[in-house]
Amino acid sequence: MSSTAPEPIRIAVLHQAIEPPIINGVHKPMKPGGYQDSGADIAYSLQSLSDVKILTPSPLPNPHSSTGWTFPDTPSGILSAVQAGATHLWANTILFSSHPLQTLQDLDKQQDEIRVIGQPPNLVQLYDNKEYVNSLLRSHHFTLPKSWTLTSSPTLDLSSTIKKLGLTYPIVGKPIRGRGSSGVKLCHNPSELLSHIQSLFLTSPTIMLEQHLSGEECTVTVMPPSHQDYWALPVVRRFNHEDGIAPYNGVVAVTTNSRVVTKEEREKDRYLSGEECTVTVMPPSHQDYWALPVVRRFNHEDGIAPYNGVVAVTTNSRVVTKEEREKDRYYGRL
Repeated sequence: MSSTAPEPIRIAVLHQAIEPPIINGVHKPMKPGGYQDSGADIAYSLQSLSDVKILTPSPLPNPHSSTGWTFPDTPSGILSAVQAGATHLWANTILFSSHPLQTLQDLDKQQDEIRVIGQPPNLVQLYDNKEYVNSLLRSHHFTLPKSWTLTSSPTLDLSSTIKKLGLTYPIVGKPIRGRGSSGVKLCHNPSELLSHIQSLFLTSPTIMLEQHLSGEECTVTVMPPSHQDYWALPVVRRFNHEDGIAPYNGVVAVTTNSRVVTKEEREKDRYLSGEECTVTVMPPSHQDYWALPVVRRFNHEDGIAPYNGVVAVTTNSRVVTKEEREKDRYYGRL
């Protein structure tokens, strides 16, 4: 008796094409190219899977170019992907509460057929705030670098405020809602810090100062529980920093300043196993799981701490109810 092979899922990858909104006075800058480079990598790699069909806006995208592989995350771009037959939209973009994936009513009638690979925009917007996340982690007794938050105001005497903080230099200045290394700078003295804070205040009324950790830097990718529990990919070491900060990967490819730690290194140093980077946070309402994407040692001997915020791997350990899906259209598509 012959059996019919299941129809492949049809995936369209989205890239960033809309400007993130100002949230509580803070603006997160767009990434140059809108993640088309990584979106092209995703689409190109998925082509090799027999049970996946990749949909692209160009009929024959060039493997040597990042364009033509992904759809823009605008309303028209999303609808174009759906009209091309997408069953899954891969949200390789910056999400927020007013994102079209959350608000586009034209998708409502197809929410039972279309799924989104990504995170709920409302929760991304909440946790995409370094001050909020750091406070949450501290409330659960995780070790983090010392940090200070400054808010711009007409009465703020910045020079006096910096002096009163009694900071130890060098120190890192960064936006509250940042993107990678954008706006992050290691400042070596008060005058350099003052100048950098003033430049950050031009685009964000609230910024963060953070203790500089001088030890090695690593990145960790934590995966959903396709195994028994959440699990980490091999830890990746970062090196060749530019004045203490990892350079923007659009200028310096990550393959030139990072490598996977070896088996011998993992066995020698428990922090390099990745297990330290899957932590559980328990807010009153539900259970969250987190990944620490960037960690550093305080120095060359001591333990590690999150160094550039954290991201949620998943934000709920239970299936959403029918009532929740009807209330929040994004859950119906997730």
